[in-house]
Amino acid sequence: MSITRHDQSAILSQAVEHGDTVYLAGIVAKDMNKDIKGQTKEILDDIDRLLAKCGSSKSKLVQCHIWVTDIRNRAPMNEVWAEWVDKKNLPARACVEAKLADPKALVEIMVIAGR
Repeated sequence: MSITRHDQSAILSQAVEHGDTVYLAGIVAKDMNKDIKGQTKEILDDIDRLLAKCGSSKSKLVQCHIWVTDIRNRAPMNEVWAEWVDKKNLPARACVEAKLADPKALVEIMVIAGR
């Protein structure tokens, strides 16, 4: 099976296709001055873009990992998530508190989807 990599940097690919599975790297917002809702919205928009690039969409999500820097931000992050996610095709999901690489990042999201 072939492997296709998208949006590569010096250390990672933002998206990797292998067979009928799409793996996204942990995505953070580019504008770190936004609040948790703004960062979450920006991340989900980027996830939509990357999934589309790979021939997939949020309706094909199978797994999602979410890291928030303060667990008290889980509820407002979930408000944005609930508006975005395909309610008929909910993925398996985990959300945990963690320290992120950039101290201005409030949330990071990584997903796996089918095609």
